[in-house]
Amino acid sequence: MNPWLSLLRPGDWAAAGLAAVAVAASFPLLWQGGAADKAVVRRNGEVVAELDLSRTRTLAVAGALGTTVIAVEPGRARVAADPGPRQYCVRQGWLRRPGEIAICAPNHVSLQIAGRNNGFDSLAY
Repeated sequence: MNPWLSLLRPGDWAAAGLAAVAVAASFPLLWQGGAADKAVVRRNGEVVAELDLSRTRTLAVAGALGTTVIAVEPGRARVAADPGPRQYCVRQGWLRRPGEIAICAPNHVSLQIAGRNNGFDSLAY
């Protein structure tokens, strides 16, 4: 047993326990991203389409290398196909939460989920 543990008093343990409970209780209250409303598709940084996430549809976007295919189903969207060599944006899968983004950098196309309350203010690369 560590010698420093004998220095702790019952009040120290109670304070540590209350702090742990407060941290655990704050996660569900503070880490809410809100509901996703739409998918925003950009090419070269400019908005090409804003797709409602309430119905199923597919969108083809012409990019620098070829066509990127965006698939939308109720409550989620993904990059279904992209001509990029590494397929990072396709492998990202379904995006569901506001603020999530799939970037097809070689083709200059991105897909972002938007809602009333995003989980963060901005991203920088």
